[in-house]
Amino acid sequence: MTLGLKSRASWFLCLIWIIGTGILSRLVHTGLAVFDKYLGDALYAAMVYVILRLLMWRKAVAVPTIVIMLGIELFQLTMIPAHMLASEHLVARICARLIGSEFSLSDLLAYGAGIGCIYLADSSRA
Repeated sequence: MTLGLKSRASWFLCLIWIIGTGILSRLVHTGLAVFDKYLGDALYAAMVYVILRLLMWRKAVAVPTIVIMLGIELFQLTMIPAHMLASEHLVARICARLIGSEFSLSDLLAYGAGIGCIYLADSSRA
């Protein structure tokens, strides 16, 4: 099965779908952590993959995506994002929300699932 992700337009539509679904996953609560928390994390990583795919227009973006997501999660250990979340500046609080403020191994697993799924979709051939 192929998702038809061969053109920039299809990657852009995929990005819009991922962002919309990710926002929806944060607004609609099912009571199941796999949907309420980890789906959004997986989609976040898939979004980074698609952005890199659009910017670099080559297939070898899985490893850079993993490095970026790992870097974001490790950056949370510095407590800088947590301090940004408490800032009086709206932009700082928004950035803190986007990158997260608490390190979690579960987040890393969700990122891996998201990267794995989008990589499989990217690699599939009809």
